[in-house]
Amino acid sequence: GVTDIARRLGVAKSTAHRMLSVLGNRGYVEQVPATGRYRLGIHVYELGQLAQARSSLRHVALPVMRYIAETTGLTVNLSVPDGPDVVFVERIEKPGLEEELERIGRRLPAHVTSSGKVIAAFNPAVDRARREVGFPPRVSRTVRSVAHWESELAMARRHGFATSESESINDVSTVAVPIRNVAGLAVAAISMMGPTGQIRADIPRLAQLLTTESRRIGRQL
Repeated sequence: GVTDIARRLGVAKSTAHRMLSVLGNRGYVEQVPATGRYRLGIHVYELGQLAQARSSLRHVALPVMRYIAETTGLTVNLSVPDGPDVVFVERIEKPGLEEELERIGRRLPAHVTSSGKVIAAFNPAVDRARREVGFPPRVSRTVRSVAHWESELAMARRHGFATSESESINDVSTVAVPIRNVAGLAVAAISMMGPTGQIRADIPRLAQLLTTESRRIGRQL
């Protein structure tokens, strides 16, 4: 609603209304007739699709992700860093996790995901950004301290992959490897997600598969 938007932006209600009118005229927001409240408009969707279409990373990674998903039967994610967070720009979902994935969305703090950990391990800017905002808990086993964070990054550097177990979703685990540029800097990550028991029992094989395929993506980029 206009009042809520004005309060969150710290502007007058009349200012918020003018802004919404402009955004509405250009398709960025739309007003729901039944409630008078606002939601994102179709133009935002179009911009998102345009950004995806122009992403060389996504074009190169998508066939590889499909291969991994078909080989393992697991959900496969492609993520990129954005400040202290990671954004999942592509996802191939397998049955069983759809509701949980919709609930957590596409952006997560780096410290609650294997993707965030492995990117931060090989990208000092992401590591620094996460440290600056701290490590708020999310679920039962989320990283909660600098010492724990440093331990996770050290393991990722040593093994070349990172894991998370009940850190963003309870009873769900992931394993991730970095996609690195020619300078060795992690610019993205590719990960697999599934029930903790299934992932935990097969981490070495899954990590090796991801490592092989991430190098293929890196070479094509």
